[in-house]
Amino acid sequence: MPSLLAWASVLGTGILELWAAIPLGFTLKLHPLLTGILSAAGSMLSSIIVIFFGASIRNWLVRRMQKKSGGRSSRMSRIWDKYGIPGIGFLSPLLTGAPLGAAIGISFGADPRKLFIWMTIGIVFWSAVLTTAAALGLNALNIGK
Repeated sequence: MPSLLAWASVLGTGILELWAAIPLGFTLKLHPLLTGILSAAGSMLSSIIVIFFGASIRNWLVRRMQKKSGGRSSRMSRIWDKYGIPGIGFLSPLLTGAPLGAAIGISFGADPRKLFIWMTIGIVFWSAVLTTAAALGLNALNIGK
């Protein structure tokens, strides 16, 4: 039962923020591969909800972002203008988090299916990179002991 709670915690945290889910998985002593998979699955789930089902969530996230930045996020606007859907989908899991990145992409007029494909690519890539970096960092700290 405790392992199911740990899995659910990492998955749930991944829904909110990929950056927080990976350290949580290591803190809960989950295997790095499982940590990466659960974190990515949570982020993908939040992307699905925001892109396909969450018009009110999308609107709330966009309003929240506009209050903070005074309009369209300048960094995300530049990425959108230069790289379009692939840029937003690939970089937003790292820069803004998957839910906000999905809301931004939809608010910029991205095709939902294409955005989800690129969000998935970005989530899997950044989950792998961040999980590997964390595992190698922890391994390096243990070598010196």
